[in-house]
Amino acid sequence: MGLKDKYDFSILVNETEEVVMEELEKQLNKEEYQTVCRCEECIMDMMALALNQLQPSYRSSFTGVIYAQKLHDGAFKEKVSAIVKKAVEKISQNPAHVG
Repeated sequence: MGLKDKYDFSILVNETEEVVMEELEKQLNKEEYQTVCRCEECIMDMMALALNQLQPSYRSSFTGVIYAQKLHDGAFKEKVSAIVKKAVEKISQNPAHVG
């Protein structure tokens, strides 16, 4: 019996992923990005590119939620904002899909 069969891995959450997802949605709502492709492949590429440049921060309990609040401070959010902006620009200029 494997670990996935014995344990509930759905409670293992990367808080950095949540912060990046919120920032990506915020940036895609900006007027300057209204023409950016929003297909699943482009969105996933934007998320992956941004996340690969940031340190993950996993939690698996409510206590972890409290600890993860540091990810919502100004300095980290500014860093995420800049990285997400670059990811949106790079993927929108060079989408992996054709058409």
